[in-house]
Amino acid sequence: MQKMLSSLATTALATSLALAFPAHAAPAAKNTVATVKEAPIRGHLAFLSNDLLEGRGTGQRGGDLTVAYLESQAIAAGLKPANGDSFRQSVKIAGVKATPESSTVALEAGGKPLNLAYGRDWVWGPGDAKAARTMNADLVFVGYGINAPEEGWNDYKDTDVKGKVVVMMVNDPMPTAAEPNRFAGKGLTYYGRWTYKFEEAARQGAAGVLLIHTDPSASYGWSVVQNSWTSEQFQLAEGKLGAGMQGWMTDATARNLFKAAGHDLDALRAAAETKDFKPVALGAKVKGEMKATVRTLEQFNVAGIVPGTDPKLKDEAVIYTGHWDHLGKQGDGPDNIFNGAVDNASGLAGLLAMAEAAVKAPTKRTQMFLFVAAEEQGLLGSSAYAGSPLWPLNKTAANLNLDSLNFVGPTRDINTQGSERSTLGAMAAATAKAMGMSVSPVEPDLAGIFFRSDHFAFAKAGVPAFSIKGGKDYKGDQEAAKAKAATYKAKYHQVGDEYDPSWDLAGMVQQAQFTLNLGRMVGNAPAMPTWKPGDAFGKARAAK
Repeated sequence: MQKMLSSLATTALATSLALAFPAHAAPAAKNTVATVKEAPIRGHLAFLSNDLLEGRGTGQRGGDLTVAYLESQAIAAGLKPANGDSFRQSVKIAGVKATPESSTVALEAGGKPLNLAYGRDWVWGPGDAKAARTMNADLVFVGYGINAPEEGWNDYKDTDVKGKVVVMMVNDPMPTAAEPNRFAGKGLTYYGRWTYKFEEAARQGAAGVLLIHTDPSASYGWSVVQNSWTSEQFQLAEGKLGAGMQGWMTDATARNLFKAAGHDLDALRAAAETKDFKPVALGAKVKGEMKATVRTLEQFNVAGIVPGTDPKLKDEAVIYTGHWDHLGKQGDGPDNIFNGAVDNASGLAGLLAMAEAAVKAPTKRTQMFLFVAAEEQGLLGSSAYAGSPLWPLNKTAANLNLDSLNFVGPTRDINTQGSERSTLGAMAAATAKAMGMSVSPVEPDLAGIFFRSDHFAFAKAGVPAFSIKGGKDYKGDQEAAKAKAATYKAKYHQVGDEYDPSWDLAGMVQQAQFTLNLGRMVGNAPAMPTWKPGDAFGKARAAK
């Protein structure tokens, strides 16, 4: 049986490589159509989601194999190295795991520690990759923890929180009858994301930050937080680091803490819904030793380019991205490999097929194909790139990201949510029209999806960017297609996200072709895309 499995694995590998490596890269020719083909997508997808790659985990052997494969495929496709003579960009990452069993840190109110259990009631860890720290800091409630000048909002006003631990709510202020569009109305802005809360607390000089969890405000249950924080977490080991302590507490824990300190949490929450809110010292502390195990590892982004043809415009670039990591191997069960076929072997396969087509038909601007590390750990690879770009950000025309392609079948529409923030929106609509498609209607971003994919690292740095998602107006049997699409919900971030050879990949081809066509439009346009007037990300572009 073992020999049979080995033989099947070898056959799968040989088939994937045969499909993946073209015998000879065709020379670039004038008027050549850049056509994305299904065979390369299927070959790359089958191999990248195979058990041999062990789920492409960060810091795991499967991740190293994935990087080697992507590098070899970039060479085979005819891409040029983007980092001098190398296709690799180093990403230094710290792996951190709290050790509550050897820690004494506690929340104190009225001079007495609260009886809290790590995982059940609260979670914490170092945001600066330090293995040990002594905490003795006052707690300050800062509402939503937002500093948004364009909204006239500052939850830190008139208060120095240096050396203190700030406690705050997640999400952002609710719209009112008088201000129905504040903080994007019903949609979620970046100010509502937990990542922003941690970043702003560090900018304010806080010694720590604790978020109050509720299911509605976070859009997920406490078990999601618990499972994540009781496992090893990853953060960038270089550049801007977080506060010394970062963590969450349950709503019940927050209520007990505030009550013990003589405060009404509901009353403070209500007060925090107004611009007049000012931070409130709780008269409580975080006190004790906080310890964690810390390891440093090196991962890699993989990047190759198709040089532009115009003497001037070739100095500008369009960047296509997709993350190569998934969740790797976990535990000792009979099936412990999180293959990540849809998420995101499909995106990698699409990019590799696009690269093969792009080499045959360059654009005036340079095109970069960037495969980023550690997206599942918090957009670490793309953030590292934005902090140390291989191409100047002020010369980067756009970023188009692929994450989880359409495995169901072709559609009449394409989801370009986020493109409406910039002139990419009109270009996306024109691209769709030329392909006989339409763009999906823009919907309120209730879960903050725009801020949860790798394009966001580019947007924060001022580069017009968004992720291209599959449409929902399926051709053929609508009900059957929707039922098939619905099956993925139970497989997302589970071992069941595996490649099925029976999949109709026409939807993936369509999605990849749209992305390449849009990139080519940007690559040949007279001017680079711009953010819409008033968009917050446009200010970052202007500062570059």
